[in-house]
Amino acid sequence: MKIIDTHAHVTCDELFNQIDTITQRAKEAGLIKILVVCTSFEEAKRAIELAEKEDLYDCAFGFHPENADDISDQDIAQLKQILAHPKMVALGEIGLDYHWRQDNKDQQKQLFIKQIELANELDLPILVHMRDATADTLEIFKQHPVKGVMHCYSGSLETTKILLKMGFYISFAGPLTFKNANEALTVCDYVPLERIFVETDCPYMTPHPHRGKQNEPYYVQFTFAKACEVKGLDADVLSEAMLANYRRLFTKSKA
Repeated sequence: MKIIDTHAHVTCDELFNQIDTITQRAKEAGLIKILVVCTSFEEAKRAIELAEKEDLYDCAFGFHPENADDISDQDIAQLKQILAHPKMVALGEIGLDYHWRQDNKDQQKQLFIKQIELANELDLPILVHMRDATADTLEIFKQHPVKGVMHCYSGSLETTKILLKMGFYISFAGPLTFKNANEALTVCDYVPLERIFVETDCPYMTPHPHRGKQNEPYYVQFTFAKACEVKGLDADVLSEAMLANYRRLFTKSKA
């Protein structure tokens, strides 16, 4: 069985300090690819160095909406240079987050659109962060079509249908395994095989029965198992589908 973690923040300080152990545990769990998602220039440097010496890792980099007030055109230019690296297979995570702040919606939208345009220019998929901002996110996608993944997805079935029609992939994280995951289970069952991923979003969102522990790619196996259960599929069938999806979307990857 081959498992892919499509969203892991292993270059954050708390995980990068134990990266050798994390890498070994991931391999023992059957992982064949981990997409390292970077949110700063320092993390991007770490990720590239890691991916150059360890084939298990691919990289993604983009400016999270929480940084919308701080990103300059020079930062965008530097982002473009970094994304040229062969191990950088996606732009993200990017998007809109109105949960904590609503006073900078315009800045968030402008940064999101700039990065979508850059992704299209570079022919890269995006990793989308969408929190309490569904309507604005969908409107931006209508005006600026792009390919990508809805990461740590928690949207409604109605929203899912719209996103699938737009061509997006849907990635489920630890909350799929939580006891209150009723709508997520319905959505997971609905998403077709050719559009589904699982992820950890580590160090956050550790799946049941390890909720409360620091998350790492090793634990993606529990979300994967839940997806198999929900869809009534043998693990090998779902594993091969996700690998095919990864190769189809992340065309720069050597997976």
